[in-house]
Amino acid sequence: MNYSEAIAYIQSFPDMERATFGARGPTMGLPSMRALLERMGNPQLGRKTIHVAGSKGKGSTSVMVSRILDQAGFKTALFTSPHLHDYCERIAFGGTPVTKDEFAAGIAEIKSAIEAEKASGNNTISTFGILTALFFHLAAKEERNVDWQIVEVGLGGRYDVTNVFNTKEVAIITPVSLEHVEILGSTQTEIATNKAGIITPECMAILAPQKDKGASTAVGRRCREVHANFIDVSRSYKTRILSQDINGQTFVVESEKGSKEYFIPLIGAHQVTNATTAIAAIDAISLQGSPISDEQIEKGLRELVIPGRMQVLTSSTSGAPAIVVDAAHNHESAQVLAETLKSAFGVKSCVFVIGLNSDKNVSAIWKELSGLSRICVATRSNNIRSMKPEEIIDVITLLGTRSEDVVACQSVSEAIEKAFEIAQEDEIICVTGSMYVVGEAREFVLKDKAWELVYSL
Repeated sequence: MNYSEAIAYIQSFPDMERATFGARGPTMGLPSMRALLERMGNPQLGRKTIHVAGSKGKGSTSVMVSRILDQAGFKTALFTSPHLHDYCERIAFGGTPVTKDEFAAGIAEIKSAIEAEKASGNNTISTFGILTALFFHLAAKEERNVDWQIVEVGLGGRYDVTNVFNTKEVAIITPVSLEHVEILGSTQTEIATNKAGIITPECMAILAPQKDKGASTAVGRRCREVHANFIDVSRSYKTRILSQDINGQTFVVESEKGSKEYFIPLIGAHQVTNATTAIAAIDAISLQGSPISDEQIEKGLRELVIPGRMQVLTSSTSGAPAIVVDAAHNHESAQVLAETLKSAFGVKSCVFVIGLNSDKNVSAIWKELSGLSRICVATRSNNIRSMKPEEIIDVITLLGTRSEDVVACQSVSEAIEKAFEIAQEDEIICVTGSMYVVGEAREFVLKDKAWELVYSL
């Protein structure tokens, strides 16, 4: 089996954890996932586990924790989603994604278990479920000798197919906001209760700073129920940004350990929140008997690379606009994007290229971005869940954006070309929305040798 065949195989299964949901969560729930893993010999066991859930920031926080552990000399396995360009990005060892050959070989190795489980009557196996099983299978290989596996949930927490551990060392809940309300709950408290389901007895539970007090209450309640150790980052850690520019930001973290200065090559105050949450998780790990120094934390954060988050592309062609790509797929991420465009880039208006998945709240997102939009080019990615550009336009024109200030394009490449036609000299084109749109935009633009990624933020 080669890589193309492996992708065709996993895509032959429905993406049901995001498309079809039962009363208790995704159709491929925990019984189905546990049955498949049992057939595979339970490869999720045998390593220390850090499980990460949340509405936003969970991908960045997962990468930060992984990089710090790498610097401390531990062997790490990292599982994140979605990907920008290809599925290999979702599974990384020591910060390096698996090769296409490794990915394909892994699918070939677990295919018999998948087919046997399917033949047994389990008709709920999904693409994401297979990817999760593949990660555990590869992480369990003896030659990997993995010390820590960092696992980002796909959706929610309690019923997510990654939540297959009776015990784990660390559970992290990043900022919670209203998302997937038809599945996870209609309030932030209900959503936080779902996400807190990843907290297991006596683990270290790390809660990132929250806007809604109900989220903190829900996580604290879960910790008391299962006797987990609860660390509320907003209470135990204080941060202060010292400086920031398009290359990153320097900030101070104060805790019971004292005061320490850090730098991250990332833009936006939200990334300082993510970094502080990662530091809290690493401190918790140190307390469990795996000491990690401040110097190792500092180096891990300083050398971060997180594709698709506030990255800047420029061209050697005179007068070409800069392109900022950022996967802002909910209203709070969009708010941060708008603030960063103004504070870091001095933007007063720009050309937006936006594409979202069909389950996203276009209205809430556009309310945050509309004040900066001169022209909006609505588009769609190749992903099956992408929203039609016309549907995006229907919403944003209802919110007051003039019809002459919006354009529909049926592909990301067409949208980028249209934005080039529209953008004025020295104006910024901002590509945002789903990670799939950002990935396709990066791939299309960087095919032109005149363009380069000048900041890896």
